[in-house]
Amino acid sequence: MSLHDQDDPALRAAQEQRLRAVWEPPKGLFLRWSDTNNNQVGKWYVLTAFGFMLFAGVLALIMRTQLAAPDNDLVGPGTFNQLFTLHGSVMMFLFAVPMFEAVSIILLPQLLGARDLPFPRLSAFGYWSFLLGGVFVSGSIFFDAAPDGGWFMYPPLTTRTDLSGLGADIWMLGLSFIEVSSVAAAVELIVGVLKCRPPGMRLNLMPLYAWYILVVAVMILFAFPPLIAGDVLFEMERLLDWPFFDAARGGDPLLWQHLFWIFGHPEVYIVFLPSIALFAMLVPTFARRHLLGYPWIVLAAVGTAFLSFGLWVHHMFATGLPKISLGFFSAASEAVAIPTAVQIFVFIVTLWAGRVVWSTPLLYATGSLAIFVIGGLTGVMVALAPFDWQAHDTYFVVAHLHYVLIGGTLMPLFAGLYYYWPLVTGKKLSDRLGRIAFWLIFVGANLCFFPMHLSGLEGMPRRVFTYPEELGLGGLNLASTIGSFIIAAGVAVIVFDLCRSPWRKRAPRNPWQAGTLEWLALPEDENWGIRSIPLIESRYPIWDQQDFVRKVDEGRYFLPDAEEGRRETIITSVLDARPVSVIRLGGPGWKPMLTALALGGVFILTTYHLYWPALVCGVVTLAMVLWWLWTGTAEIPEKPCKPIGHGMELPLYISGSASPGWWAMFITMMADATAFSGLVFGYYFFWTRHEAFPPAGMTAAPGMTWPMVALALGLAGWLMTVAAREIHTRGGVGTARLLLVGGLATSIAGVPAGLAGPWLSGMDPTAHSYPAIVWTLAIWTCLHAAVAAIMQAYVLARSLAGRMTPHHDADIRNVTVYMHFFALTVVAAYATIGLFPEVA
Repeated sequence: MSLHDQDDPALRAAQEQRLRAVWEPPKGLFLRWSDTNNNQVGKWYVLTAFGFMLFAGVLALIMRTQLAAPDNDLVGPGTFNQLFTLHGSVMMFLFAVPMFEAVSIILLPQLLGARDLPFPRLSAFGYWSFLLGGVFVSGSIFFDAAPDGGWFMYPPLTTRTDLSGLGADIWMLGLSFIEVSSVAAAVELIVGVLKCRPPGMRLNLMPLYAWYILVVAVMILFAFPPLIAGDVLFEMERLLDWPFFDAARGGDPLLWQHLFWIFGHPEVYIVFLPSIALFAMLVPTFARRHLLGYPWIVLAAVGTAFLSFGLWVHHMFATGLPKISLGFFSAASEAVAIPTAVQIFVFIVTLWAGRVVWSTPLLYATGSLAIFVIGGLTGVMVALAPFDWQAHDTYFVVAHLHYVLIGGTLMPLFAGLYYYWPLVTGKKLSDRLGRIAFWLIFVGANLCFFPMHLSGLEGMPRRVFTYPEELGLGGLNLASTIGSFIIAAGVAVIVFDLCRSPWRKRAPRNPWQAGTLEWLALPEDENWGIRSIPLIESRYPIWDQQDFVRKVDEGRYFLPDAEEGRRETIITSVLDARPVSVIRLGGPGWKPMLTALALGGVFILTTYHLYWPALVCGVVTLAMVLWWLWTGTAEIPEKPCKPIGHGMELPLYISGSASPGWWAMFITMMADATAFSGLVFGYYFFWTRHEAFPPAGMTAAPGMTWPMVALALGLAGWLMTVAAREIHTRGGVGTARLLLVGGLATSIAGVPAGLAGPWLSGMDPTAHSYPAIVWTLAIWTCLHAAVAAIMQAYVLARSLAGRMTPHHDADIRNVTVYMHFFALTVVAAYATIGLFPEVA
């Protein structure tokens, strides 16, 4: 189709009608539940995360009412423990991280000029997992079964079933389910940023929001999996009495603290950086100029992410660590202030150099910077070990944390809410109500949390449900309580404003006169995406490229029509965004929801020790995943190529490292390898913490024979799969199938071989941490061998069914990526348990 043909108004109207038919989401509530359009799923995400925030806020108000006066008896100690545990857990796990993911899956497709992200069904699966897990965890408080060990759940108080009830299992298994959705969102966001950028949008032309989301999603891959590893050890101790954290049987509670805070401190930056990313979008808009220091802010974001993984031990300064550890982690905690300050000063300088147009979003942004800087200054204080020893476990730390989170997460999100509400709904929120809400929240936050610095320095410990009048802290606590209700009043004004917005008149297109791609969206809220995918030559194309919006609307760029009636977008190369292929996206369907329900059954039923029903749900989950993959991925198209305009044709099928599926597998396995590293870390942690590991007198050990047999079988399965891929590519389909059969057999044989060592040697995992961690590594590796066998069988079935050919081989290439990581797992696991160390 030529550009002259696209000038015909009647033809354009027909094209838009076809696009509308393809991209409009299903009508009706029940049909919308099955929708997988990221725009729609993102809205559900936002509303659900916002609801959890309101719920956690109510819990906080009850706590502050209890602490308003000395010797108060509004709630008892047990209820108070449940309140503060759920408040922290909901805010961190069910609001801060999901909200950033929700905003990202709405904004990224539009920021990147894409019709959607590459795996919309994965986003839908992540949402349903988040919703089910969140309702399960939050609802426990209404049955007096909520977790009560703090949002950090330190052993041994939480691992001993005689000291903690069912709430600890609900927390651990429910949040493990939610972590699945976080990793799924990270996969979607990374692949989206790397592979769905419009032609011409090189890495140095990406919107800063995309850079921030890429950095944060990569952080999730390295932060959440150690917590998943810790969850595995935690639940095996609670459910099976394997003593990972029981000091009397060789365990160590500090192992949990290490695994938790390797996740816990980077998570602060995981929720902070996306909020700063919102600043990076709205500051240039209201400064009316390009953001200054683009390379510096990208480097600062990457530096912040890197340094954040060297800070976790500053939560453990009071645990008796060696002085060299204190010095290193204290220095790292101080150093992270440098890239953080670079980002803040870039925004200030951009505003200074621009022609500032004051607005409600910018008011929230500047106010949040003021609050965040105060939190940052107290962060530098607690990063010093001598001061931390004095302030640890006092309300000073509570004040610091909330200044950072309110200034670095909550208020920036409100700034983004007022800035992007016209984009999401086509309606503007009230400037007057927005300013009233801002001043209530700003004043209330300082009144609530600044006195906590003083009460903490005067010795008030955190996590106490009451305090005696003799401490003289009643006035400070009353002020904090009044401040908390002022914050609540500000949030209530925002909620009222949101409820009124549907009855307001539509805002004009791009009401802030911004320069980035997301504002190409029309106020009619057309969920099918932009008219054509543009060619990008600037970071602010609406400002810099002549007639840019008109050309996009008239379909003068790429992929202006949905000729075959399919959802499509362009896949580009990672570095320079050269067009590579056209990808066809999944449409509405029930599979993501049903898969999430089945997987939720595994976690929820295990919580109540209903293991056989949980096993059934596991089998159903596996069947759903295979059905999903069989019918929804690696489809052989009806034609090899598709015209995208301007005389260009792109293939409709690609495999290997150029395809989104390959990248999704690689990223998923990075997360899996990080979780496995957490388990290996546990083994060597015990080895270094004990004078003798295994302990003297323990004669049971897996030996070398069976671990080496399992190692050989695992490597044989890997080699056969790699060989099958190479031979299949050259047309040797029959030989490739035989190799897959051989690989399937060795993977299956690797399961009993891997378990034979600890089983035949009679290792009792309840006796000591050594047999427990050996069994854990063996089971983990054997489960991966079973998954390898399922994948090899799946690829073989695809080949036999004619769904995989030498020219359409994405399945075997993606499975080979899994097998590479599986081989590394096999080597690390069996070398560790077979060689380091032997029993004397």
